[in-house]
Amino acid sequence: MPTLFDVTYEIFTPESAAEGDADERGFISENVSLRDAMQDLHATRTNEVDGVESIECDTSPRWVTVCNGMEYLTGATESRSLHIPDSVSDATARRIARLAGARI
Repeated sequence: MPTLFDVTYEIFTPESAAEGDADERGFISENVSLRDAMQDLHATRTNEVDGVESIECDTSPRWVTVCNGMEYLTGATESRSLHIPDSVSDATARRIARLAGARI
């Protein structure tokens, strides 16, 4: 059985950030291949406006988050996270995180 990945997103507007919560959040894709997950991770609506601000991951790593810059018209920012399944070894998880652009 192939290893499947999830990609989630959060969008913050200036108003929602002032309240300390995301304006929107949810799944971009569930149970997809690594190739599809990588495409979804990097295909955000804000990455064409102000670019990628950072790529973060936890120490394991079990997730990698791409944080994008602000949209000029709305002030919204979007982040997308690749969730690495527990069935993947730590060494493979580190390789996936590096492939996604994280520096670990």
